[in-house]
Amino acid sequence: MGEVLVTERLKLRPWTLDDDEAALAIFGSPDVARWLSPALERVADRQAMRPVLQQWVAEDARAVAPSGRWAIELVVDQRVVGGIALLPLPPGGVDLEIGWQLAPEAWGKGLATEAGHMVAHWALGHPGVDEVFAVVRRTNARGAATAKRIGMEWVGETDKYYDLQLNVYRLRSSDLDRPLPGQTPVAQPQ
Repeated sequence: MGEVLVTERLKLRPWTLDDDEAALAIFGSPDVARWLSPALERVADRQAMRPVLQQWVAEDARAVAPSGRWAIELVVDQRVVGGIALLPLPPGGVDLEIGWQLAPEAWGKGLATEAGHMVAHWALGHPGVDEVFAVVRRTNARGAATAKRIGMEWVGETDKYYDLQLNVYRLRSSDLDRPLPGQTPVAQPQ
């Protein structure tokens, strides 16, 4: 895969093994991990984070665009503050899910919305991709609010994904808003 996506404040780039410390601050945080299970349990330490990153790097090498996983890096200081993925939802892998995670220190700044907006625009620009989804636990008000700020519309509840009762949000290419000047989605080869 290897695509790099850039916004005004963010660089979405492939994960590397050197991101283990920053990734642990995200996926090792109980406040983040509580929403990820069963897809990903809380990561205990850097030693446990490295094999997860290795798996993501290997999966991305085989991924077909627009699927992938990206580290969310701040343009201003190159600090990794989150992760975002666009992956097929189980079962069947027909629906594409945008999932985002930020280190708690980065919450409340609109970064997940900005990253999600970028990935949605990028994904929906690919032939054959007409819609993307976000699935959010009923009690995850922060996740639901982010999905709405990305421009997604709530379409109902389901237990189809992950054997959990989840709220489903969808963004169709026909509903895609237009980015503000200076925020046009840009893909850069790595």
